[in-house]
Amino acid sequence: MTIFSSLVSRRCLQVLGATAVALPGLAWAQGAASWPSKPVAVIVPFSPGGGTDALARVIGQKLADSLKQPFLVDNRVGASGMIGTTAVAKAAGDGYTFTVGLSTSLLINQFLYAKMPYDTQKDLAMVYRIAAGTQILAVKPSLPVKNGTELLAYIKANKGKLAYGSYGAGSTPHLFGAYLDHITGGQMNHVPYKGEAPMNQDFLGGQLDMAWVSAAAAKQFIESGKLRAIGVNATERMKALPNVPTLKEAGMTDPVFSMEGWLAAAMPAKAPKDIQDKLAAEIRKALQDPAVQGKIEDMGFRPVLDSSPEKFTAEYKAQLPKWAELVKISGAKLD
Repeated sequence: MTIFSSLVSRRCLQVLGATAVALPGLAWAQGAASWPSKPVAVIVPFSPGGGTDALARVIGQKLADSLKQPFLVDNRVGASGMIGTTAVAKAAGDGYTFTVGLSTSLLINQFLYAKMPYDTQKDLAMVYRIAAGTQILAVKPSLPVKNGTELLAYIKANKGKLAYGSYGAGSTPHLFGAYLDHITGGQMNHVPYKGEAPMNQDFLGGQLDMAWVSAAAAKQFIESGKLRAIGVNATERMKALPNVPTLKEAGMTDPVFSMEGWLAAAMPAKAPKDIQDKLAAEIRKALQDPAVQGKIEDMGFRPVLDSSPEKFTAEYKAQLPKWAELVKISGAKLD
């Protein structure tokens, strides 16, 4: 081999090596540019007709209109959202499967279950926090309290006599109720239900003294006086019930009573980052539509207009120890 041919051979190898390195990035960019080129599965780990399902369908329709491909909602129900979330965590990393889930299914479950078929923080990528899932602390009308200050005093004065309901063990109404019991020493009885509808039925019947409820399910009962709203678990009032104060305004100033659950989009962690970014950008664009905002606010949620994978991931990490502590205080464990 001549010196010239040896130099040519080495140069060819260098070019081929550089091309090999560049190709994955090129394919990635092309993938994001052409995504989606087929229907996208939107897995909702809760029942059809609920708030998470309704939100997913509103957002899914806007994405379909914008991206010219169907976004098909697939309800995978069970195990506090873990069945559907497992399906997403184990899905192909091609960007054609994502979930619209709750803080319960995407964050809290990892502290409730001793064993899980996936690692939430390693197998899922947090893409966009779509809405704040504000909840309302309500009491039955016969309870002689009008605000949070009076409620705290009443619980302390009636140890062992009161009952609060929740959507189930480990749900946010359970965690908030257990914390309220913890700080007051109220020795309240926790009554878990399989969902909000059966809980509200007993609540309206006077069998519960208090519960955290959603605006979507309980707004009509609050407005008619069948339930009395003490305040919302949030940093600001909700548009669906603007006359209901925050719990902080009502006299419950502990930071826990300003914590909010949320509804969010997440993808398999192995999904291309460019596709995650594109999905986030499309959700953000959908949420700028006043009609979409109105629908979400009517559900009792607050749309988040400025989320992103980076921002949501940072918020998620900051919230982890707070929810872990609430689960610990509640004593909730699921198998």
